[in-house]
Amino acid sequence: QVQLVESGGGSVPAGGSLRLSCVGSRSTYTIYPVAWFRQAPGKEREGVAAITSDGIPAYADSVKGRFTISQADAKNTLYLQMNSLKPEDAAMYYCASSIWAVAMSWALNPQKYNFWGQGTQVTVSS
Repeated sequence: QVQLVESGGGSVPAGGSLRLSCVGSRSTYTIYPVAWFRQAPGKEREGVAAITSDGIPAYADSVKGRFTISQADAKNTLYLQMNSLKPEDAAMYYCASSIWAVAMSWALNPQKYNFWGQGTQVTVSS
């Protein structure tokens, strides 16, 4: 069983920054947190950023140039640096892991991920 725990959410004004973290539990499986998703009330869960198995980051168009995904050297910790936040970025943010090698073609597809954290709330005031 893979357990993921997010932290770092909060309430910021538009233009502010937050850094989200996701720590994956140690297990016998080499499955690490590799992607961030978000879900706003009444909306579907959408991919925000992911790291492919080749180490290449993938970003949703709406966050390119503002968000940066990274992993700790040990890979069991995933980060999302969010700058220039907008009110439309407000949502519950989730990290996720997949049992498959993450490919660019589906890196932001939530259906391809098997393990999820409980989420951390991000609020952005205008």
